[in-house]
Amino acid sequence: MAHSTAEVDAAYAAALSAGATDNGAPGARLHYDPRYYAANVFDPDGYSLEFVYKSWQHPP
Repeated sequence: MAHSTAEVDAAYAAALSAGATDNGAPGARLHYDPRYYAANVFDPDGYSLEFVYKSWQHPP
């Protein structure tokens, strides 16, 4: 779990640079919650990965 939206963005970019393929660009996942920010990729072996930041799980 990421500690910020910037960490989600960085993990997504690093995964793509390492050979992963896009399965959902970074952004709010409104179907879960407006505060649920995630990015999804398939790694080179085909495994689905999600990088996620849920603001309510981190104290201000």
